[in-house]
Amino acid sequence: MPKAILPSSPVSPANVPVSYEAAMGELEQLVGRLESGDLPLEQMLSGYQRGAELLQFCKAQLQSVEDQIKVLDEGTLKVWKPQ
Repeated sequence: MPKAILPSSPVSPANVPVSYEAAMGELEQLVGRLESGDLPLEQMLSGYQRGAELLQFCKAQLQSVEDQIKVLDEGTLKVWKPQ
């Protein structure tokens, strides 16, 4: 079975995950491929870079939700704008 080529380009509008769940799914698959030890060094490096991008995306999404919860917890109705 052929191995999938891991993306090596930085996050661009074309490869930004559509959701937190999509990013986590891609990250889980990526970790599985990296842990298998079957990838050439160059693909491992690009996979690590993509994983770091996905992790940053997930952290930003979680921070955005946390900020929204803080607004709700303070008991004031404010317009929430995602970051």
